[in-house]
Amino acid sequence: MPPANGQAKPPTNVHAAGVTASPLNRLIQHLRPYRRRVWLAASCSVINKVFDLAPPVLIGLAVDVVVEQDTSWLSRLGATTVTSQLITLAVLSFLVWTAESLFEYLYGILWRNLAQSTQHSLRLEAYDHLQKLEMDFFERDSSGRLLTVLNDDINQLERFLDHGANELLHLITTVLLVGGAMTVLAPQVAVFAFLPIPVILWGSLRFQRQLAPRYRDVRQRAGDMASRLTNNLGGMLTIKSFARESWELEQLRRESEAYRQSNRQAIRVSAAFIPLIRFAILFAFLAILLIGGLQAFNGVIAVGTYSFLVFITQRLLWPLTTLGRTLNEYQRSMASTNRVLDLIDTPVQIAGGDRRLNPRDIQGEIRYEAVCFAYRDRPELLQNFNLSIAAGHTIGIVGATGSGKSSLVKLLLRLYPLNQGRILLDGIAIDQLQLGDLRRAIALVSQDIYLFHGSVGDNIAYGAPDASASAVREAARQAEALGFIEALPQGFDTVVGERGQRLSGGQRQRIALARAILKDAPVLVLDEATAAVDNDTEAAIQRSLMHITENRTTVVIAHRLSTVRHADRIVVMDHGRIVEDGTHDQLLHQGGAYADLWRVQAGLRRDEALTL
Repeated sequence: MPPANGQAKPPTNVHAAGVTASPLNRLIQHLRPYRRRVWLAASCSVINKVFDLAPPVLIGLAVDVVVEQDTSWLSRLGATTVTSQLITLAVLSFLVWTAESLFEYLYGILWRNLAQSTQHSLRLEAYDHLQKLEMDFFERDSSGRLLTVLNDDINQLERFLDHGANELLHLITTVLLVGGAMTVLAPQVAVFAFLPIPVILWGSLRFQRQLAPRYRDVRQRAGDMASRLTNNLGGMLTIKSFARESWELEQLRRESEAYRQSNRQAIRVSAAFIPLIRFAILFAFLAILLIGGLQAFNGVIAVGTYSFLVFITQRLLWPLTTLGRTLNEYQRSMASTNRVLDLIDTPVQIAGGDRRLNPRDIQGEIRYEAVCFAYRDRPELLQNFNLSIAAGHTIGIVGATGSGKSSLVKLLLRLYPLNQGRILLDGIAIDQLQLGDLRRAIALVSQDIYLFHGSVGDNIAYGAPDASASAVREAARQAEALGFIEALPQGFDTVVGERGQRLSGGQRQRIALARAILKDAPVLVLDEATAAVDNDTEAAIQRSLMHITENRTTVVIAHRLSTVRHADRIVVMDHGRIVEDGTHDQLLHQGGAYADLWRVQAGLRRDEALTL
């Protein structure tokens, strides 16, 4: 059950064990479906690194052949002459380079495909979860931040899986193999190669701790900037009409500067890592160069072994300098991972029920029983609200702005959770119904018309994608939209632009009405459906509605009372309460709020209003 105040809980990382999960553990949980591909990619990375470390061994063997000749290490394998030993080395070198190239190709393909698959599945999972969240979530968050999460943050994770995971595996493999080989061949020299490693790891972990909060701040700043850009692009007409271009540019400059400064702080820390680590590596290299050289000169170790140690020390320690860059990418990706998974883990306050409902079987009776509702951080709007709507009837709901008219529709569609009470459709509580079945049973024409970027025909058929062209045309005719659609350059194939910006407000509203008509749902809701049309078009739509509403429950919310004049029943709302209820004629003769509204809109004296 949702909390009594209807407020959503904040996203959390805390799992059943009661311990906050790290972003890496959370990511691993989401990579479970790809674990076979992860193991395969990791295996190819490790094998590639094994072959990549072979050249220093071959160089040591070559030096050993030249110095020791017939008594070299290779001679023990049966190659007794220098020529045969060198040929053996050449063949081994060819095989090593070939194998290294092959496994580099394989791990490149596997990691990149894994990154693409993870990116794809996470984006779909996050978007799918986003669609399940209540409208209150979108009112509290910004579309710019959500776009950043769905796009930039998931792309950041993809970049890490492309390169960072492979680099970490290479580093671990190098330390284990090279460290083991050096310990076996020259333990007294190896200790000097290992001395800088704790320093490097300590420095890496310290840098990581310093970078983590900085990159969280970077991602937050990126979200803020994306939010401003999204708002500004959507409000360009308002910006231009109020001549606020310079002011908006200054606001964006501040957001961008904050993002730049946040990145600068992270860059300052990350850039200092490699120069400091170099000195630790230099110490180890000089120690092996001097001490190993003296031991080779004194015959303690072979010359070939010394050559191997000199070359392999760089292969052991130098990759550690990339640890800073890898940790840099890791922290960026983990900050992004947290944001993506926090979105996915956001609790869904409105869950659908298990009961199925066939729209063809719906009669359309609607009842609000003792409904209590309040928007977040606002006073209670509906308190013990009761309303019954008979199946197949048309009801008009009128009242001042903020009286709760549109809220009734939002609650019927379960866009917000109820505080108390229940709403029933054909005697069934709507929270018992599957959300998809409930919403397919209701066709809505909202006061905030939204058209998708696409053709006129696609927008009309949005709720019935399998509808024929003739059905789309008939819906447009009933909505009084056919005339202007046929006058468009490409008719039904005309692209309406983002949010339908290439059309007028009245044209958008009529297309939205046609979309609802084509859906052919048993419940039709018109929320200010004629608010943006002229009087002639409104009259034409009214004539169409007389046919459209037959055998269908229709809820008409309107400020213009002419829209609801012919409704079977009209209720007048004020501050979340029904103050009047009756037909148009009954309400006029009552001489109350409805009669006053009618008189004002019709421009009549009070005595004249009562006679109409």
